[in-house]
Amino acid sequence: MRATLRWAHADFRAHRGEALFVVLASAGIIASLLLAGALFGYAANPWQRSFNQSRGGHVWLHTRPGADLDALSGLDGVASVSGPFRTAATTVESRGARASVTLRAAEVTPPQTGRPLVTAGGWLPPPEGDADRDGAVVLEAAVARALWAEPGDTVRVTGPDGAPRTLRVSGVAEAAEPRYRPGGAPGIGWVLSPTLDAMGRESFGQSVGLRLEDPGDTDFIVQRAVTVLGADRVAQVTKWTQARAEAGGDDRLLGQVFAVFGLGALLAAALAASGAIAARVRGQLRDIAVLKAVGFTPGQVARGFLVQHVAFALVGVALGTAAIALLGARIPGRIGDAAEVWQGLPGHTALMIGIPCGAVLLIAAATGLSAWRAGRVPPVPVARAALPSAAPMTALGRRALGMRVPPALVLGWRAAFPRRWRTLVPVLRLALPLTLITVALVAWSTLDQFRSRPATVGMPAALTVRAQQPGGPSDTELQRTLAAVPGVAAVHPGAEMVALVPGQTGTITLRGLGTAKDPYPSAVVEGRPPGGPDEAVAGQGLLDLLGVRVGDWVRMTVAGRPQILHLVGRTIEPESGGRVITTTIDALRERDPQLRPDHHALVLRAGADPRAVSSTLAGTTAGTLEIRETPNPADRLEPARAVIGALVAVLALIGLTELLTLISTGVRDRGRDLLALKAIGLTPRQIGAMIVTAAGLTALVSAVLGTAVGALAGRWLVDAQGASSGIGAGIAQLPPLPVLLTVVAGAVLGAVAAAVLPATRAARRRLADSLSETL
Repeated sequence: MRATLRWAHADFRAHRGEALFVVLASAGIIASLLLAGALFGYAANPWQRSFNQSRGGHVWLHTRPGADLDALSGLDGVASVSGPFRTAATTVESRGARASVTLRAAEVTPPQTGRPLVTAGGWLPPPEGDADRDGAVVLEAAVARALWAEPGDTVRVTGPDGAPRTLRVSGVAEAAEPRYRPGGAPGIGWVLSPTLDAMGRESFGQSVGLRLEDPGDTDFIVQRAVTVLGADRVAQVTKWTQARAEAGGDDRLLGQVFAVFGLGALLAAALAASGAIAARVRGQLRDIAVLKAVGFTPGQVARGFLVQHVAFALVGVALGTAAIALLGARIPGRIGDAAEVWQGLPGHTALMIGIPCGAVLLIAAATGLSAWRAGRVPPVPVARAALPSAAPMTALGRRALGMRVPPALVLGWRAAFPRRWRTLVPVLRLALPLTLITVALVAWSTLDQFRSRPATVGMPAALTVRAQQPGGPSDTELQRTLAAVPGVAAVHPGAEMVALVPGQTGTITLRGLGTAKDPYPSAVVEGRPPGGPDEAVAGQGLLDLLGVRVGDWVRMTVAGRPQILHLVGRTIEPESGGRVITTTIDALRERDPQLRPDHHALVLRAGADPRAVSSTLAGTTAGTLEIRETPNPADRLEPARAVIGALVAVLALIGLTELLTLISTGVRDRGRDLLALKAIGLTPRQIGAMIVTAAGLTALVSAVLGTAVGALAGRWLVDAQGASSGIGAGIAQLPPLPVLLTVVAGAVLGAVAAAVLPATRAARRRLADSLSETL
């Protein structure tokens, strides 16, 4: 063992440059994996991220007037208190849309605990006399989206006293509390105390947030708080677990997608690290032969390489981990933000330990294989020189040279693809990160499709209109009024109701949209749209729930009456987890002739702005209609965009490491051939061009293979995720052809640029066939 360690130390001193490359490659790969983990945690836990950044309250107590909330700060287990805040229940209107909002009195400075995170605009400005008499409001992000409100807009607020007022939106903020849901939980708005006082003091409630020392004591603290305040004083209690559960569906969706990327990145990084180690072992065949000749056993040689490279891996992993832990938060842009926030997210410590340990184990396994191969090297230096280093020139190559094709191109092709096995391995290793990059671009294009072409993913109607007054216009008059609004292409009457599934073990959504003469343009991806009586289409979630397929008949119970429908197609259904069955409103009227539409779906013309149409419609109907924008799943997945972009950069770094390893290995393995080519008359420029051409051709084949496989794999992955979430397969969108060609061109240009320096150094080598070149 002593001799093994002494040789490992001597080898390190003799090959410091190669050792430094292995250490830096390991450090770069570990840093890339840790940054990928930070980005995944940043995007897959949006609610937890907001909760940590805002120091959110684990418990929010909403009480009636007169409760003594100051007594809660003295409870054991309460780390800090947010508030108490006076509140008022209001209705906010903007551009024809309405939302129930609880206004909360706040100060000019946001609270330290339960601090709203302003994402657009600014916080509440101090009042400036009569010029600011309307007051300002900061809206929670979900409410702002529902109202199409942006900083600088004016919203109409109706308070408990029934008097309408106007407030200026000063900002939009995120809060780690239950989200606003139309028809469900109200949203949150923050105003200054004078603004809230103007709405009537007699009907104010109170809210207070408690941040606990131990989140596991939530239920116990809630019991004590209710006891202190009195059960008759507490109107509502919301816990952090409730808010997190509401956002759990989005977290699971993002988590599953990014978990696949994470495993792929880990595999690509492991292959890159093992490739760098194997290349170094192959570069020391002469030293290994000498060691075998002087008496080293195969076991000693294998142990020497294993100890040496595991030590290099440990040093590189330690450097990469320390760099991310100390400097990751200082990286500019979204990556630095993710690294900073990641430190407070669940699982941070486990990943900071697990990723480096897993990488060391993978590197040790790859080193063990390379070391075992090193132990089998024969102690005969002449053997390698006696064997041909490349395959003979093919007939096609000789014909190309005879046709005056540049020798650099012909020899570069021959160097890039010498033998079938030696060609396949580097191509596949370089194609893996390019495959993952293409998969990421497929996910990006799918998100863009939800924005640019919502009709193809089950959202043809941009607006939904509901009549507020039962005694309003008739269905025909309302439909005529809606169709006359500029920008509206079609108006489809609709009705929704809850239906019991067979066995009455669950509920689904039964929707009637459009008529037999003017059917609703559902996004049918399997089968056909409903055209006859009792025909319907359903989402993937409903098919999975009932265990049926397209072509089956489905029986359900609606208000105690049976409803039997024939499923003739499957649609992309982004709402209610896909547990929706859609037919025409005429089919529902066969069961209930008195059925009237409870809403109208508006399909807009190409290029029409939903906000402008909503404003025009609100003015035309004098505010008698409730107008809502169709929820878009892309809103919940918006954090994934920045992460996908950063993931492409991380994978590109891993691919660059793999590419540098392949180029250096190729130059070293063809050392004798390069000297022979120089001896027969090739100029240094031709030799350099040959090396660059070989690198470019290898990258070209890898890029074409990686983008093709990545496009197919990405389409399958996105469709599988859509099917598991209930939306349904068929939502995947391939990137445009120019984008894929850009990936291929970028890979080739990167390979050419990376090969310039090694090619220049190889072209300047001395014309001599030394022992080192022979071995």
